[in-house]
This record gives sequence, structure tokens and C-alpha cells, in this order.
Amino acid sequence: MNNVTLTDSYFPALKDLPIKRHTIGEALAETANYRGDNEALVEINQDGRVGRRWTYKQLYEDSLRCAFALASRFKKGAHIVIWSPNSPEWVLMEYASAMAGLVLVTANPALQEKELRYILEQSDAVGLFLVSEFRGNPMSEIAKEATSGNDAIREIVYMTDHTALFYNPTANLSLPNIKSDHAAQIQYTSGTTGFPKGTVLSHLGLINNANFYAKRCGVKETSSWINIMPMFHTSGCGMVTLGCLNSSCRMILTSIFDAKVIVSLIKDFTVDIILGVPTMILALLEEQEANPTDTKSLKIISCGGANVAPEMVIRVKESFDCKFSTLYGQTEYSPVITQHYLSDTIDDICTTIGQPISQTDVSIQSIKKNIILPVETIGEICARGPSIMHEYYKNPDATAKTIDRDGWLHTGDLGKINERGYVTITGRVKEMIIRGGENHFPAEIENVLRQHDAISDVAVVGIPDKKWGEVIAAFVRFHDRPVSSIDLKHFCRQEMSAPKTPTLWRLVDSYPLTGSGKIKKFQLRDMELAGQTIVLV
Repeated sequence: MNNVTLTDSYFPALKDLPIKRHTIGEALAETANYRGDNEALVEINQDGRVGRRWTYKQLYEDSLRCAFALASRFKKGAHIVIWSPNSPEWVLMEYASAMAGLVLVTANPALQEKELRYILEQSDAVGLFLVSEFRGNPMSEIAKEATSGNDAIREIVYMTDHTALFYNPTANLSLPNIKSDHAAQIQYTSGTTGFPKGTVLSHLGLINNANFYAKRCGVKETSSWINIMPMFHTSGCGMVTLGCLNSSCRMILTSIFDAKVIVSLIKDFTVDIILGVPTMILALLEEQEANPTDTKSLKIISCGGANVAPEMVIRVKESFDCKFSTLYGQTEYSPVITQHYLSDTIDDICTTIGQPISQTDVSIQSIKKNIILPVETIGEICARGPSIMHEYYKNPDATAKTIDRDGWLHTGDLGKINERGYVTITGRVKEMIIRGGENHFPAEIENVLRQHDAISDVAVVGIPDKKWGEVIAAFVRFHDRPVSSIDLKHFCRQEMSAPKTPTLWRLVDSYPLTGSGKIKKFQLRDMELAGQTIVLV
């Protein structure tokens, strides 16, 4: 913990770690030069078996060969889309495109024709790298439809076809000059509130964010880090992949999330760190509680992407006997903004999202006037530092609304900061519920409900109402048998005031999720308005 005493909601950037001025390719070359014999990558096949393995020297050599091939076929700065589940080829493409000066555009392998077509066209992509299918999604057929009539796409390459992937028609052995502030990737936002926007991220932002995150997690050269996060998201290709690179440690890369397999891999590979969204961590908990396995090597579970229930933190400590670190981030910041220290108290872990990471200013500003507020006052969470995005691609209006003249990234998230510099998130600006003129924050209500023993998860949403403007609806998923709405209301009234207690109670078996594991609350709202929800009696 960094000891500070704040009066205003402004946390000036910590200077405890230096800013690295490396490109992604330079970082890989440096690690290969000094730690080349360290194991870098272990493939876990879709059936859970161990596949291919690379040292950092081997990974660099294969990535360099791929970079020469790409540079022979695409000009510096060109945009290429990678549409694939996690695989070693994904990692090779990430490093190779970075060294070739190409901008890697990431796409969720679950996308359908309209969604893929949008990304290909909006990003001005000239190449598509894909696999034929994944989990029943006929990607080859979808790609044909999505690229039909798109004359800009010059290559469609299957990543399992190494002859095509490494094709170097000119026997090229040179690479363009790349600088750390150049664009490295375009990551499309998850689209929880509308059409996805292409977030342009730099080498500088991705490398440093991953380094700051890994260092606070205590990752060392001897660590084994299992990557269960999707590579198409900054968590998988940034935080974990580049976090391992910065630490010169081993990454065990999974293609499919299977809780039973993952718990077994923790034991077999003496894994000491894992990052997951709450739904993943909950599944791992349930597996470990049902079938206890020797996971004593595990030192830390890191969790982000959605609100983390205090009950989950306690269960993790009981079942895995390891540290727990909540983080908060956004794709637009590459992505981590705040994070816990390993020494933080259980109270801080359960009630806050940690302190800002290194080299990052964080402030809480009034929504209407963009004025920094006093501590403990709810406003919009804003961040500033080296990991901030360049822009939303071809969307200057949205960029101007998100990054102000002083360089602050306006996250759209509501929160507050205490005098010790710890941030608490209270919801989205657009998700804030205004009932009878009073502001209510979904995260506060959700965290109370998650303390109920019968509740597995909950999402709180504002529903339009003629009398109140909005009323509060709780969409609840239970562990086993449902609890009545009367009992839940009584539970709420013991923990918070009557206006915060949900009016509408709805039963769900599962939630509509974005590709990064966040609940699509707008879809829950639409389902309620369409009369497609189940009333909890």
C-alpha cells in the first residue's frame, strides 16, 4: 500500500516503477536475449492435453520469422484482423504483427456475420487470420459471407496453415522502424450500451500496463501463470501475455475454459497466479469445493471485469488459501487502472477496487462540470497516464467526449475515493438509477444482495416507471433453490434503506454476457420491457 492522505478526490501518479519505452517486439527480443532458456509458452489443447512448448528464444525466433513474412505482404501500419480462440499461433501473431509494424485488430471467435463484417469494414482491415470453426461456430462459412464484396481484404489466412502463415514471397529479412508510441492494436469495446468502438492502443500503453499489473501481483521469473482469459481482450493478450513477457515467466495458455481442467492444471504446473472474471472464479471455487485438489502452489487469484462479491473473496481464501486481488480497468486504458496490493486487508479487498497502478493519475470528477470532488464523494472515475488509448478509430466525436483537453480519460463509471487513495466503484453513469429524484447505484445494491447465502449472483437494473421515473429491478441467480422476494426484501431492509430495496424481483438461470464476461444490463432491461422475464414470487 502507498500511504497517502487525500482531501480531494485526486490521486497523483505513483513513480515507484519507471515507464518502459519499448515496443512489444523490443521487449520480446530483450527477454529472449537475457532469459532465452526460460520456458515461455505451454499449449493446452481443447481436450485439456498438454501440447507444444516454447522457450523465450524459440518464441522470439518463430515470431521473428512470422514478422518477416507479414512485412513482405503488408505495409507498415496496415490493419489485420485476428479471429480465433486462444492458441500459440495467436501469441505468435501478436508478437509478429507488432514487429512488422502492423496493427492487430482483435475479434471474438463467437461473432456472427453482421458483427464480423462491421469490424472488418470499420477497421479498414486488409487481412483476416482465422480458424475454420470454434465451439460449433462455423467461422469459415461466416468469414465468406462477412468478406463478400469487401475488396479491401487481400488475404484470408487460416492460422493452422503454417505454410500460408509464414509465407514470405520475397525472402524478406528486414522490418520497419517501430516506435513505442505507435499503434499496436485495435480492440473493440464490448458494446454493453451500443455499437462497439475501435479502441486504438499503443505498444507503450500495453507493455507498461501489463508490467505495472504483474509487478503489483508479485509475479517473478519463476512464476507459472495460467491464461484462461480470451486473447481477443486486453486481459488475455495484454495483462497476462505481456505480463509474463515483462516477468520472463511461463504462461500456460488454455483454449477453452473448463473449471475441472483448470484446477488440475494448477496442480500439475504448480501455478502460482491466475486472472479471471467473477463468473470464472466462481466456477473454479465450485469445482474446488466439490472436488478438493492440491493447489497449494497458488499464491494469488486476480479478478476483475465486474463487481466482486465479498463472499467470493472469503471463499477464495478458504478454498485456495491464497491472496486475492481485485482490479478495475477499461479497454481504453490498456486496461488496468486500479488494483489491490498483496498486503491489503480483507476489508479493503471486499469494499474497494484498490489504489491506482503506477504512473497513473486517478480522479473523481463531477459529471456535469468535470470538477474534482472532495474525497468520499460519488462522481465519474477518470484516469490519465501512459496507458491511455490514442483514440476511437474513425470516431473523433466519441474520442473528444471520452478524453478531455487535460488528458483525462472519462471512464463512464461512477465511484468514489477515500482519503487513503482507495477507489470504490458504484456503477455506470448511464446505469445510475434515478428513482423519485434520488440517485441509486447498482453496485451498492448488488454487493448487499451477494452477501445472501442463497444468491449466486445478481444484476440490478433501472426500469422506466411512470410514477417514479425509474424503479429498481434485481435479476437474481440462486445457488440451488430460490428464496422468495419477500424474504429478499426483508434481507435488504436489514442492510440498507427502503428506497434502495428493489421493487421488481426477477429469476434468471444465466445472464446475457459480453465477450469479456460482463453482464449486458441493457439486454435485461429490454427483456423486462418486452415481458420476457420470470417473476420471482
